[in-house]
Amino acid sequence: MRAYRVAYDGRPFYGFQRQPDVPTVEDTLLDALAALDVLGGAEGGPDVDGASDADSDGDAAPTADGDRATRGGRAVPSGYAAAGRTDRGVSAVRQTVAFDAPDWLSPGAFNGELPGSVRVWAAAAVSEGFHATHDAVRRTYRYHLHAPGASPDRARAAADRLSGRHDVHNLTSDDRGPRTRRDLSVSIDAAGGEGADSVDDPDGEDGVGDPDGATAPGEFLVLTVAAGGFPREFVRRLATLVRGVAVGDTGLDRVEAVLGEEPLSGPRGVAPASPGPLLLADVAYSGVEFEPDPDAVASLTATFGERRVDALARGRVLGDVLAATPSEQFE
Repeated sequence: MRAYRVAYDGRPFYGFQRQPDVPTVEDTLLDALAALDVLGGAEGGPDVDGASDADSDGDAAPTADGDRATRGGRAVPSGYAAAGRTDRGVSAVRQTVAFDAPDWLSPGAFNGELPGSVRVWAAAAVSEGFHATHDAVRRTYRYHLHAPGASPDRARAAADRLSGRHDVHNLTSDDRGPRTRRDLSVSIDAAGGEGADSVDDPDGEDGVGDPDGATAPGEFLVLTVAAGGFPREFVRRLATLVRGVAVGDTGLDRVEAVLGEEPLSGPRGVAPASPGPLLLADVAYSGVEFEPDPDAVASLTATFGERRVDALARGRVLGDVLAATPSEQFE
């Protein structure tokens, strides 16, 4: 068994988990494995759906056991599972997939059949029976929260209140599985700028993460949320709640109400923030050491560097459009 770290730009995809007729990250990975002749069985085997503690912010991809296991009707390698499933537009740097892989399947070989929007950059040998979903001990998300004029102190006060163990039924639309008593760590970085350091390797020693990429405080707050798992849309609803407190639209009493027993729905509820600013930043496993592939890391750096420049240039173009619009005539 081998586990692989996968980074992806979520913008071209309809989420991680396989769906019919639309591009997903999982389909892209399975297409690459099919091209490499790594799939363990033919179409038509048992479709094993072992999802648990599901969350569209990102966890619990279905599992597969046995050489003829399938995922959504197509073959997957023996033992295949992914650490999480992310929504449409959500990106990742340490998504993790694991399966019975041949020794020659390095991250570089994997990348040979992948588009630039998906890069495998590290691998680890894991024991038989390792499960990428269920063996994860901690998941960390980072949300780049656009909040001009926000008070970092108010945001931190909300984050402090949200940390700990709570009933989170008012922060998810998921009515399946446990939604209560989550051990949460919520923090705010007011200096996140256009790119923060790597979560569990702030000095970039694993080859991923840009210690020089952080910028001075500006229009963004960076919300970091970590726990063993999350229910559906949790992190994005949390982002909406923290932003409201940070910009002064609501007070900390709103946080108290959301954490209370009374169900809040409709206009009284918390809507999920946009998925685009959300990143699956880390999935931690006990005793698993991932070894970065230098060539694969270089490929990731080059391809995502180009995408970053394109996004920055696009932002400047849109800024010019806004600056040239005589909006005052319509106020």
